[in-house]
Amino acid sequence: MAETVLTNTGLDSFLDGAPERRDPVFVRAAEAVLGLLALRGADRESGVPEPTPGLVRQLLVEDLPTFVYAPPGTLAAYPAVVGRLAARFDGERGQRVAVAIGETAGDFERAMTDPGNLTWHRWYASLLRTCGADLADPEDVRRRLAALDGAPLPDGVHRADLMGRTALADVLLSEALTRAYVRDAEAPPAAGPLLTDHAVATGIAQVAAALQDRWTAAGLAEQLAGPYARFAPGPDAFPHLVLADALLDEHLDHYGDVALPVPPPPAVEAGPFEEDADALIAAVEELTEEEFEPYGGEAPHLLYVVYRRGCSAESVARKAAEYEDWAVDPDLEDVPVPVPAEASPGPYATPPLPELVRLVGTAELTEADRARLEGPARDLAVVVDRLAATGLVFRAGDAFGLTPRGAGVVRYLLGVRGVAAPDVTEVTGWSAPDVVAAAGGWPASVASCVLTDWLHARGDGSDAWSQLLAALGTVHAGTSDAAAVRGLFAALDTSTAPPDALRGALRDPVVGAYAHQALRGRGEPSDLIQVRISARALFLLDALPAKQGPLESRRTAFDTAAASWPGGSAALVRAMAAADRHETERVLGPLGLVPH
Repeated sequence: MAETVLTNTGLDSFLDGAPERRDPVFVRAAEAVLGLLALRGADRESGVPEPTPGLVRQLLVEDLPTFVYAPPGTLAAYPAVVGRLAARFDGERGQRVAVAIGETAGDFERAMTDPGNLTWHRWYASLLRTCGADLADPEDVRRRLAALDGAPLPDGVHRADLMGRTALADVLLSEALTRAYVRDAEAPPAAGPLLTDHAVATGIAQVAAALQDRWTAAGLAEQLAGPYARFAPGPDAFPHLVLADALLDEHLDHYGDVALPVPPPPAVEAGPFEEDADALIAAVEELTEEEFEPYGGEAPHLLYVVYRRGCSAESVARKAAEYEDWAVDPDLEDVPVPVPAEASPGPYATPPLPELVRLVGTAELTEADRARLEGPARDLAVVVDRLAATGLVFRAGDAFGLTPRGAGVVRYLLGVRGVAAPDVTEVTGWSAPDVVAAAGGWPASVASCVLTDWLHARGDGSDAWSQLLAALGTVHAGTSDAAAVRGLFAALDTSTAPPDALRGALRDPVVGAYAHQALRGRGEPSDLIQVRISARALFLLDALPAKQGPLESRRTAFDTAAASWPGGSAALVRAMAAADRHETERVLGPLGLVPH
């Protein structure tokens, strides 16, 4: 029982005054609630742990969903225990706790039922109860566990997810127990210590296991650590998580946030993800050997880059040029790479000069430059070919990428580290602002395909187009990302847009001029008078050469636009800055045109 592990929690005193003391569900909830509050340092001077709003939020949203299994229909008992406990304290303290309970009730239920919060212990307790096990009887738990060989996983959850959550729970519980023991030793509480010296002498891990048993299923921790350890594999069973960490680092380097999604692959082939991922990490680790220098260590980067391209093919030569510090035109980084029909990679050869120029965007390249790139490109092709030996990557001529099965593996690896990696079905189900916010950070060709699919899923109707156009003008408005979102207009095939949707966008203060231009391009009437000054200024701003090239060309383009702007260049700069100061400073700042 938890009260014999955590002493002096005030459980007996609390139950003596509770009419539900004979309800086993309430008693089980009380044991967990009082024990966790005490572990977290709640004041026990009155004989029971005193809840505070902060402790209540941590208990309901973090601790209970991490350590405790609550059968369906019993969740309400836990907030009820906290409420009954708070009622023992007079005045404002109890009221503030009651407010905290109400504010976190919804989050508590979501957290307790979220598959992403499951540990091995909570999951197996759930399965055992479904099988009719008496969770308080260790022998029944052992017997039922034996019958669960090959037990299924929760929908959408991988073994690595459960392992990771379990490892985290073990650390958190051990840390809480250690802190509680030290705290009581340094300042002995009047109520008495939570942990006896004898309990601590047996080891914090043993104490934690005893609590896990009481809060999930009796004897379960011992079984999962012993005869049924294969049911709950630990980190050693997942060597591919090293690659998952490397892909996470790549994502954070690029996006800075796991919640910002990578594009969906067009096709994912479901396979034995863990086995394939183990094969992939074996290849990645082999590539770190000296014989694969200088690019062997770039394998995780290559995998991530191709996935981020929506799994469209990349060019060996273009990547080699980047590694050799060639000035690759940023506008061409995402230019599609043709994939030869030849399935076999064959000996590598750098593309002909015209194709190389198309890929890197440097017109002055010569055959001598191409010859200089041959060696680095061959070295990089060797790395790609080793990855291709897994069947998860392909190379055909200069093109390389992920196979559908490889796309599934990389998506799995990103997912187990919490990176948002949706599939096509998920993305087409998003709202217009959500899909626009994500697509603004994707390569233009990928964004175009995704937005087209999003519109097709809604029948390409006027309402869908209007929602999307409105989102282009509102998502990330006023931020440094606003220009990238506006740029998505160019990714849309407006030749198929319903005319009324485009006309409805004419007065949009951001994309109105884009809509006007699209209508004129289709040969349809459009009244420029309806287009606001801000939208006209943004259209001109976005058309200026801003990424590379001599500043003289940018200045010439600006002067040409300003020549027909009412009030001239000063008025145009003011209009641009008022509409998007971030982009105006980035584009016109180097020309000394931005007012201070």
